[in-house]
Amino acid sequence: MAGASVKVAVRVRPFNSRETDKESKCIIQMSGNTTTIINPKQAKDNKSFNFDYSYWSHTTPEDVNFASQMRVYKDIGEEMLLHAFEGYNVCIFAYGQTGAGKSYTMMGKQDVKDQQGIIPLLCEDLFTKISDNTDNSLSYSVEVSYMEIYCERVRDLLNPKNKGNLRVREHPLMGPYVEDLSKLAVTSYNDIQDLMDSGNKARTVAATNMNETSSRSHAVFNIIFTQKRFDAETDNTSEKVSKISLVDLAGSERADSTGAKGTRLKEGANINKSLTTLGKVISALAEVDSGPNKNKKKKKVESFIPYRDSVLTWLLRENLGGNSRTAMVAALSPADINYDETLSTLRYADRAKQIRCNAVINEDPNNRLVRELKEEVSRLKDLLFAQGLGDIIEMTNAMTGMSPSPSLSALSSRAGSIASLHDRIMFSPGSEEAIERLKETEKIIAELNETWEEKLRRTEAIRMEREALLAEMGVAIREDGGTVGVFSPKKTPHLVNLNEDPLMSECLLYYIKEGITRVGRLDASSRQDIVLSGHFIQDEHCTFTRSSGPSGETVVLEPCDGAEMYVNGKRVTEPTVLKSGNRIILGKSHVFRFNHPEQARAERERTPCTETPAEPVDWAFAQRELLEKQGIDMKQEMEQRLQELEDQYRKEREEVNNLLEQQRLDYESKLEALQKQVARRYPEVPEEEEEPEETVQWTEKERELAVWSFRKWRGYQFTSLRDQLWGNAIFLKEANAISVELKKKVQFQFVLLTDTLYSPLPPDLLPPEASQDRENRHFPRTIVAVEVQDQKNGATHFWTLEKLRQRLDLMREMYDRAADVPNNTTEEGESVMTRGDPFYDRFPWFRLVGRAFVYLSNLLYPVPLVHRVAIVNEKGWVKGFLRVAVQAISADEEAPDYGSGVRQSGTAKISFEDQQYEKFQSESCSVGVGLSRTGISQEELRIVEGQGQNAEMCPSADEVNNNTCAAGADELEIPAKAGPDAALDATLEHLKIGNIFTFRVTVMQASSISAEYADIFCQFNFIHRHDEAFSTEPLKNTGRGPPLGFYHVQNIAVEVTKSFVDYIKTQPIVFEVFGHYQKQPFLPLCKDVISPLHPCKRQFPQVMPLSKPVPATKLKAMTRPQAGPCHCKYDLMVFFEICELEANGDYIPAVVDHRGGLPCQGTFLLHQGLQRRIAVTIVHESAGDIGWSDVRELVVGRLRSTLEADETIIDPNILSLNILSAGYVKPLQDDRQFLDSDMPRTFYRFEAAWDSSMHNSLLLNRVTPYGEKIYMTLSAYLEMENCSQPAVITKDICMVFYSRDTKLSASRSIRNLFGTGSLRAADGNRVTGVYEASLCHLADAGSPGMQRRRRRVLDTSVAYVRGEENLAGWRPRSDSLILEHQWELEKLSLLQDVEKTKHFLLLKEKLESTLLAGQESLQACIPEDLSESTEVAEADQEVTASEITTERQRELAAKCLRLLTHSFNREYGHVCVSASESKISEMSVTLPGDSPSISALNTIAPSSTCPSLVEGCANNTELKPPAPRSRAVSPSPETQQDALDKKPMNGGSDVKPRIRKYMPEIQEIRVSPIVSKKGYIHFLEPHTNGWVKRYVVVRRPYVYIYNSERDTVERAILNLSSAQVEYSEDQQAMLKTPNTFAVCTEHRGILLQATNDKEMHDWLYAFNPLLAGTIRSKLSRRRAGQMRI
Repeated sequence: MAGASVKVAVRVRPFNSRETDKESKCIIQMSGNTTTIINPKQAKDNKSFNFDYSYWSHTTPEDVNFASQMRVYKDIGEEMLLHAFEGYNVCIFAYGQTGAGKSYTMMGKQDVKDQQGIIPLLCEDLFTKISDNTDNSLSYSVEVSYMEIYCERVRDLLNPKNKGNLRVREHPLMGPYVEDLSKLAVTSYNDIQDLMDSGNKARTVAATNMNETSSRSHAVFNIIFTQKRFDAETDNTSEKVSKISLVDLAGSERADSTGAKGTRLKEGANINKSLTTLGKVISALAEVDSGPNKNKKKKKVESFIPYRDSVLTWLLRENLGGNSRTAMVAALSPADINYDETLSTLRYADRAKQIRCNAVINEDPNNRLVRELKEEVSRLKDLLFAQGLGDIIEMTNAMTGMSPSPSLSALSSRAGSIASLHDRIMFSPGSEEAIERLKETEKIIAELNETWEEKLRRTEAIRMEREALLAEMGVAIREDGGTVGVFSPKKTPHLVNLNEDPLMSECLLYYIKEGITRVGRLDASSRQDIVLSGHFIQDEHCTFTRSSGPSGETVVLEPCDGAEMYVNGKRVTEPTVLKSGNRIILGKSHVFRFNHPEQARAERERTPCTETPAEPVDWAFAQRELLEKQGIDMKQEMEQRLQELEDQYRKEREEVNNLLEQQRLDYESKLEALQKQVARRYPEVPEEEEEPEETVQWTEKERELAVWSFRKWRGYQFTSLRDQLWGNAIFLKEANAISVELKKKVQFQFVLLTDTLYSPLPPDLLPPEASQDRENRHFPRTIVAVEVQDQKNGATHFWTLEKLRQRLDLMREMYDRAADVPNNTTEEGESVMTRGDPFYDRFPWFRLVGRAFVYLSNLLYPVPLVHRVAIVNEKGWVKGFLRVAVQAISADEEAPDYGSGVRQSGTAKISFEDQQYEKFQSESCSVGVGLSRTGISQEELRIVEGQGQNAEMCPSADEVNNNTCAAGADELEIPAKAGPDAALDATLEHLKIGNIFTFRVTVMQASSISAEYADIFCQFNFIHRHDEAFSTEPLKNTGRGPPLGFYHVQNIAVEVTKSFVDYIKTQPIVFEVFGHYQKQPFLPLCKDVISPLHPCKRQFPQVMPLSKPVPATKLKAMTRPQAGPCHCKYDLMVFFEICELEANGDYIPAVVDHRGGLPCQGTFLLHQGLQRRIAVTIVHESAGDIGWSDVRELVVGRLRSTLEADETIIDPNILSLNILSAGYVKPLQDDRQFLDSDMPRTFYRFEAAWDSSMHNSLLLNRVTPYGEKIYMTLSAYLEMENCSQPAVITKDICMVFYSRDTKLSASRSIRNLFGTGSLRAADGNRVTGVYEASLCHLADAGSPGMQRRRRRVLDTSVAYVRGEENLAGWRPRSDSLILEHQWELEKLSLLQDVEKTKHFLLLKEKLESTLLAGQESLQACIPEDLSESTEVAEADQEVTASEITTERQRELAAKCLRLLTHSFNREYGHVCVSASESKISEMSVTLPGDSPSISALNTIAPSSTCPSLVEGCANNTELKPPAPRSRAVSPSPETQQDALDKKPMNGGSDVKPRIRKYMPEIQEIRVSPIVSKKGYIHFLEPHTNGWVKRYVVVRRPYVYIYNSERDTVERAILNLSSAQVEYSEDQQAMLKTPNTFAVCTEHRGILLQATNDKEMHDWLYAFNPLLAGTIRSKLSRRRAGQMRI
């Protein structure tokens, strides 16, 4: 027929999961048969292609344009099948990138309906049409062959005998073909499906053995379809043979994207080679078919088709431009990320569309081919006869009977009788080629003459060979013959393998055939039925004899001579009868289980109730059985090996110690010799006698003050520590630089360590003089150490500075040697050199998690207590909690039976020696002082003892006053102290001197310990007896689930001494928790950033930075003097506005977007090209110390597009603004609050003109792009009264510029949208800032402290060291480390005080409950001053005792409040807000009055420090409060109002100049991101009886007050750190105002009212958690007392 073009179809698939995750976009569009691809980078760059078919399969089947599998087959498959029935050769192949959908189009999903591809539908339709044939004269036959092309080599996938590579030959008549490729006859579609499945499995198995995968090869499935028609008239049979080629091409890929190396790279190169050759062939064919036929000679040269460049194109030569009807399906990916590959596929398909094939109908090809082959045979014979080799042909025919010979060597062997045959062939030109061609032709003729029955028999023989080969490999085939796998037979005995990997067990199956089954190696002399390999397997290892007898079928195992084998763990040397389930080990590594189905079935019928063994019979069971039978005890061997290693280590350690001792003696002798030489050369000069200093007579008060000053300044050691940090920074930097260059993965950084209870210094870090200096030191020692982070081993060590210098010398030597050592040698020897490497230290297996302390005061009474104490590490972090029970027991009391889960130890006897304890007390005296608060001396913290107490307070003065030690012996002899101690000692019968006292310590549970510590154990000891520790067993810790239960019981018997009684009064037991630290990665050295003190897991909004002031341009650079003591502090609220000129000539505040989520933030929305003004309003409490005189300068600068600004760069665009007005103003209506009715706040406002074009900045002279913001820093220099230098207010402003005509409206946040009330938009067009103004006295320039602070210190951190550039910004820690360490010490002190207070509160509650329960025996042991007596008011002689008790309560409560309330440094305020939720500086609860009644103790009396609270109610006689009892007096409102009225409005020019005596400092406060509580609350308005409703947000330590929930601007603030929160039930009853509490600041008092009782307690907890907890505790005790009554 005439030539026809190749049918080309393209099909686009849906997105896959990878493309969906990357949010890819579709770049393919189809309209009819036109396919368009869109360039994702250039939207206008579209390319369109026209094809025969364009299938849109990107959407779901519901789409009308969706192309299903059936539609694709109808268009392509049915047409090709019709051509096959017509007698044409047919080829269908799919092309595309990997994952484009080729396999889905060709094969589809076999098990899903309507999802089958072209190949199964075509095969099924082929046999359907064959079965529909009704013409008896027409018969059909179908043959299939399956091959794959891998790395340019062809393999047969249907014949297991063809293991090697098949040769591709080319015949002049048949064209290219594969020699010895098996063609199997099939009769149904199921046969084709089974063969294809078997071929795929064989291909998979072969690929696995050769490290190949299916994606690495091309697969060609050929169907030879023959139609025979018998003509009865002529008695002749005609045939039509069609060859259907179904090609599965490997996907194209890129080596750089797949990361292929080695063999994979070679495979990918071969794949791309074949696909590239295919593309060249298509391009060449397209050019031949489309080019003009003008110059035939030139065309003949250029029309060379490179078929032979690839095996794939060589075999498909007829299908590409030859005798075939060809269809190509191009699979496309719709994702934009695959644009290049998809475009390449479209161009590939477009070129293939131009190819024309000259297909012809194959009529009677067999007859014609046989005739042509016979002619070819005759021609070759004539050629051989002409060369004189006819006798060879005759001899060959006589020996083989015209059967084709396999090779020339075989032919020569058969003709061995002719001696000169080989010489004749070699010297005859072309004879060898002619003989080879003759053999090929004869072989083809034999195949063509083969009958159909012979082909079927050959197919069955090949199938049997394949099954036998798989059976030899241990792989069975199901009886249907279609499924390959491991199937347990139902009758035949067999062996199954057992493997250490459970997934590999029972994957191989070996049949025990009838008779003898031999087991051995492949290279044995005789053929072995089961072939094994490996050590200890002999050539002929053993035999299995299967025989039938009267008792049934038996299998006997007989080992060969010298073979090693075991049955059920026993060595077998004689024939053994096997039973089903026996474990057989052949050699050392081959483990099998023998299964006999018939025998197992008979055994189950005899004993149907046999239980299933609890332990599975697997590889581990067989190995363990073998070891047990051989008598090998692995545990004993391991212990023996460990003992040998320990002996070797002990021996080596002794040798090293002896060597070190010898070296030490040698050095000491050398030093002594040198000292003698120095003494002889420089004799000592007698010192001159100093004149006696004149003694100064001090008064007692002066002496106490001098002692206090001496102790305070002696304990101040951080200045010398700063000198050490700066002086040794260069060594630290050099060590880090060497570590980075040598790739040691070790990081060095400074760290401060203080000798405290929670963080005792190890002996190796203490200086040599520490032991002598410890007795005289009255403060804890702090040292500078080096923290070594070993990232390789996940360990952390601490070095002294001296050790750092010593190791640095070794590091320098190693660095010098590293240049001579190759890199690979260094890496190989790294693990070996670690022990001697100066960068590394040995690290212990267990590390200290933290410490906890349990006090023993309950043993005085005695009552049992269960403590829950915090486990705190050396940095003050709580790492978990420990539950410990302490109770006194009798000496003969037996320990109760706690069960199996409790570990009980015997009774340990401890002796307390008074001398040892007194020495410990004198040494530990400094620790208590060191942990006390800074600035408070020991005398200030001590409480005068010897006074009586009420039973509701703590049991003993000594027990409460634990944080300090007695300063001297004279203070111990105070007569007042002997009273309660003597009374206590007299009543403690169980603690008499000399008696044996026994108590029990039970370590119960540990909880909340991080999972990074795997094994946890706890040990405890007395604080002065580190050598006697009691330890628990280690427990596994996962970090989840219930707490770790130690349940360790330890009884301790002590002979009572004075030191023991004092110990249980004052000292705790130390609990140390250890754990195995799992390796955690450290941060890289090049990104060393100082981590925040409190790592916060919550994601907070991004906050504006606190920038440094912009330098002034007009003011002279003044030397800022040192600030002295702080005089006063004020909270400032500053409003910032940017006003723009409107059309009417007024300046209106620009719109501010408050959607940031935090107060004191906002974005100004400005118009481009308008005149602007900046207005600043300062609001604060009216007072005489703070006053504003003038605005010296207002500067703006640091324009940027990011939050952070580089303050080190000099900004050339700083602009000084012209001040237009400045002075005191009256507040606006919305700014005027209830606070201003009695004592108005001060409002100071100034404005300045701002021309943004003067900055010459592109950021201000254009419209801001979408998503970008402009930031600017503003600094105002203000002159204040009584101050020597101007104060500076700095704020970072955020702006966005719009075009001039843009209409902007106020932002509406969610709070504004759903809030209640009305609010004008203009009132919120400003940004608020909160500042703290401090007025400090000028420091005395001549004081020693000032001179010390001014001295110059050598800072070596700026000195350059070699390799510093590799540190990438890393710097040694300096002053920030000292501030951080002071904060850590403060935290440790507070934690210790909290544990003490918790203990005494728990003991007090226990005693109260015991006394109320009526335990008279316990009352006899409690001193008089601790028992709750109701007889205080009955006798006059006891009145004094009750008064003393009340005074004692007041002193103890005052001390507890000083310990529990504390303020943190503002530098860490934004980090530790959550940690300081329960602490507000200088807050206190007013103590009860003198009445000792229980009702007075259960309420908190109202404070009188807020007279303004009651002045507002003075007009109402019912609300008149009682007279104040406090010493504090509030400033008069009238006086402040007069002072405000007298202030001039022009900046204070009429005020007489005052002496400048203060140094001002204004610091912006960072807003806390944590909201403690927010909502509406009522405020009492002064001078009225009305309540004002305001919206309040508590962000500690500030309270922000808004007019309503929709209000975006803060109207007032309250500083809780300088306020006092008070609550009183009596005051509420008197004022008849329930749910109220008061907040008293330094300047005013505010009364607040909540809606209900719960809301009030919630607000109290937000304002003062300590007060709220106290109220809750008292209410609970009151309810409990009422219930008991």
